[in-house]
Amino acid sequence: MHQERAELIKERLQVLAPTSLEIIDESHLHAGHAGSKNGASHFRVTIHSPKFNGLNRVAQQRLVFQALEGLLPYPIHALALSTHATSN
Repeated sequence: MHQERAELIKERLQVLAPTSLEIIDESHLHAGHAGSKNGASHFRVTIHSPKFNGLNRVAQQRLVFQALEGLLPYPIHALALSTHATSN
């Protein structure tokens, strides 16, 4: 189930034309946490994208959250983001 969610994240983030994308499922680290009830997932995402060029960190993260709209807070409960601009 978590692998399918990781693939969905990867698919949705393609709109940002990532030059590098790492998705790590950290759900096992949050077992028993209230947010993991009903099988919600926790992920860590590192993404490099030219679409982030000229944007501050908050604006970069907004683009990621827009791409993942409808997945938070369920089936993805938590998302740790590391965004990086790259040159075209």
